Amino acid sequence: MKIGIVGFPRSGKTTVFNALTGLHAAVGGYSDAGKANLGAIKVPDARLDRLTAIFNPKKTTFAEVVFVDFPGGAERAGAVLDSATLVQMRDADALVQVVRGFVDPTTQDAAEPARDIEAFKSELVLADLAIVEKRLERLRKEKGKEAEAELLDRLRTTLEAETPLRRLELSAADERTLSGFGLLTRLPLLVVVNVGEDGVAAPLAPAVETRLAADQVAGISMCAQIEMEIAALDAGDRTAFLADLGLQEAARGRFIQAAYALLDLISFLTSGEDEVRAWPIRRGTSAVKAAGKIHSDIERGFIRAEVVAYEDFIRFGSDAKCREAGKLRLEGKEYVVHDGDIIHFRFNV
Repeated sequence: MKIGIVGFPRSGKTTVFNALTGLHAAVGGYSDAGKANLGAIKVPDARLDRLTAIFNPKKTTFAEVVFVDFPGGAERAGAVLDSATLVQMRDADALVQVVRGFVDPTTQDAAEPARDIEAFKSELVLADLAIVEKRLERLRKEKGKEAEAELLDRLRTTLEAETPLRRLELSAADERTLSGFGLLTRLPLLVVVNVGEDGVAAPLAPAVETRLAADQVAGISMCAQIEMEIAALDAGDRTAFLADLGLQEAARGRFIQAAYALLDLISFLTSGEDEVRAWPIRRGTSAVKAAGKIHSDIERGFIRAEVVAYEDFIRFGSDAKCREAGKLRLEGKEYVVHDGDIIHFRFNV
């Protein structure tokens, strides 16, 4: 699963990317407009830390999300995104828009995050509208595509009202019809306001909160420069550094978890002496499909799943005691896996 980090030039996208990944991608603009930075990030999960302390396994494996830092275009900040950038963005499963929340060091322009959020939305709406209108023009010359034309007319009306398509309720059939269109405003979106050091502990501005609420989009504030410094510190020094800044925790972990949730992902867990691991799956996944995440043979030979909720396992301390308390259950293929389920699959191939 890929989350695209997007935004206008000089918003600090690549600094955010570096803060998240620990990489050192060049900042300050792209010399190659077609270049994107790529990095896989482990999703913090206190449940894995606790299970690791209990089982002392040979290996602990966290869920991962791939972040892609897309170019912001070759124009000045706030200008139109170029077509090459828009094309690359269509390859993402979700988008994180980085918005400048600090004075531009090059132009000395004040930060206007609410304006930039609205302007970026307009860019994506126009890009989607062009795709929809082009397809509608083609459908006028074809017969037997009335249902698709009706759907696209709904999309056009929505976009002409400056409303992102993620706000539109679509049937499963509609989703299948649109799956190859690469419509950007259908992608889940998280907004990150990248603030300066003077705003590191400040909440989102009321104008930003209002703008995000109007579009039904989640947002967080973080100082990417500070987050890079925090990530480089030893664990013992990190708490004191955060306290000096007036923070209880680093924003990096909250951001990664919010981005993970943006994909509508949850984690089921496996535990034992060999490995403690988080397995990312889409919310609503059945037990048999979850088994296939581990290995196709387990899905093919699925018999049943032994399931205990993480909270119950911690409360009772072992599978045996969970079984005695009636908290360890046997579930079939159609069981819908929940976040934090600790599962052992029984199978035969």
